[in-house]
Amino acid sequence: EVRRVSLTNLGSRARDIEVTSYAELCLAPQGADVAHPAFSNLFLQTEFVPEVGALLATRRRQSETDAPVWTAHVVVVDGDPVGELQFETDRARFLGRGRSARNPVSMIDGRPLSNTAGSVLDPVMSLRRTVRIEPGTTARLVFSTIIGSAREQVLELADKYRDPRVFERALSL
Repeated sequence: EVRRVSLTNLGSRARDIEVTSYAELCLAPQGADVAHPAFSNLFLQTEFVPEVGALLATRRRQSETDAPVWTAHVVVVDGDPVGELQFETDRARFLGRGRSARNPVSMIDGRPLSNTAGSVLDPVMSLRRTVRIEPGTTARLVFSTIIGSAREQVLELADKYRDPRVFERALSL
């Protein structure tokens, strides 16, 4: 899945805008997730690959008959990025106590994401980039989510989707 966000500065001064993605993970058959989502989440493992700027997640196989599944999430800025890429894989840290996706604590007062990955009770994938937009210009961010059966496969695709021209090519195809 590829999503492009375009931001245009119609003002008279430069603006720094934070853009954050958020997706809850499952990576299990829908029936298993609906029957017992907390149990299903126990088998997910996340990691951050700095060379590619990608969040990865996999479902640890419970048996040899389970098909391997991997996902990657990347963002590319077609514009002027500011600061470092931030990420989050823990839903509780992203949302905060007593909050929902409509009012997450991670979106309040410029609070940074925790940049942690690993085994968490309730996994998510969230990436954040800050982009500087000069007056009269447009910046674009492209978020890509990739699913595959092997770590190497999703990493190769994640690296490919770090090029902002890939969105235009995919759109034209």
